[in-house]
Amino acid sequence: MAIKTDAVGKSWEPVSFEVEAARITQYADVVGEASPIHRDAEAARAAGYRDVVAPPMFAVVYSLPALGAALFDEEVGMDFARMVHGAQEFVWGEPVCADDVLSTTVTCKSIDERAGLGFYVFESVSTNQDGAETVRGTWTNIVRGVS
Repeated sequence: MAIKTDAVGKSWEPVSFEVEAARITQYADVVGEASPIHRDAEAARAAGYRDVVAPPMFAVVYSLPALGAALFDEEVGMDFARMVHGAQEFVWGEPVCADDVLSTTVTCKSIDERAGLGFYVFESVSTNQDGAETVRGTWTNIVRGVS
């Protein structure tokens, strides 16, 4: 199976995500973040945040819907039956707080074959309602048996 490279450089339509305080708290509970800044607006404001603040890896919650559009695009041509998670890297910017409205755009950075493995690299950029970048993510997926 040959890999397609037509999607390299392609960006998909931004996906919007409205951040709710309850969702931040649920995420914090699941990952064991005990700090009151993830649950209590007064505690978060006292710590210098605008409102209840999301733990950094909450980025996956609001970035993944945008990444899905790219991964399932026929132009990318990824074989999900053979896909494994390769890597994730994040660079955080403005903290994400309750009531933020985030917009995430995904771009295909590269698709290449190495030793019979397909490497699919995507970059996501998320910004808040003020245009401040909240996170930039690099997502690498590996597909086995491409040659």
